[in-house]
Amino acid sequence: MAEIIQRDGTWTFDGETLRLVPGRDKNVSLLRKSLGELAVPLGALAGIAFEQGKKSGRLRLRLRDGADPLLQAAGGKLGDAADPYQLTVDTDRYGVAEYVVDEVRNALLIEQVPAASCESYLLPGPSVPLSVSAGDGTVSFDGEHIRLEWNWKTEEAKSASGTRSLALADVAAVEWQPAVGLENGYLRFTVRHAPTKAPPKYDPNSVELWGFKKDPLMALIAAAVQARLPHPAAAFAEAPDAPPALVAQPAPAQPAAPAEDDHDALLRRLRELGELHQSGILTAEEFAAAKQAVLKRL
Repeated sequence: MAEIIQRDGTWTFDGETLRLVPGRDKNVSLLRKSLGELAVPLGALAGIAFEQGKKSGRLRLRLRDGADPLLQAAGGKLGDAADPYQLTVDTDRYGVAEYVVDEVRNALLIEQVPAASCESYLLPGPSVPLSVSAGDGTVSFDGEHIRLEWNWKTEEAKSASGTRSLALADVAAVEWQPAVGLENGYLRFTVRHAPTKAPPKYDPNSVELWGFKKDPLMALIAAAVQARLPHPAAAFAEAPDAPPALVAQPAPAQPAAPAEDDHDALLRRLRELGELHQSGILTAEEFAAAKQAVLKRL
């Protein structure tokens, strides 16, 4: 068990799952507090790093592409403060942070977690029902329907049609863009068979965002919807207009390979670790920790 407790939050790793709990400090972002505790399975991780600074350090998780609907919906636009996969570390806890990094890295190495993109989401996304008021409207999502209600700041051309209700089955995509500089942001839903090039200010399927405190919470709505849309990896599989000749046919069934003996697999893993250590890829400390973890399973 590896754990680090800070004002910014608490990270706990049990060898299989990394639990991220946001802190209650006033500097913790509203998005992280609203998102709450996250349970990140080891298989969703691509890496972990710790950056030291003069006044504080920062732990950073890197998830595999396609593992988390929040990161998929945010598209790399979450700032450091709002990113739930970062943790500010006080200088007197640098040693603890480095220990957490070693434990996670050793587990990734031993379990041989691939760095390749995921074919399905490994995290569930924000829980529903969910409702956020920001910009020129309020968006609510119950898992099946999206409701958009307008406020007094909404452009009349958009609010004239009244409250919008979109069935999830009719939504082809969702996009969240934070306000940057003088450019307003938006939360936009792309409705099947009803494309539009109207700017968010006039698009009845969009909420315009002006850079206020609650704007990042719209990313939670986007993530909750994204989690229930087809995974990006399935885009090519869902091409009904593709010519029949281009549709891949299932390969003939092959005889199942005999199950490998666990003992032999662990012995082979020990040899691989030794080779990695000899080649300089693993330090002596990393090799010893990884070797001990394998020996416990023999």
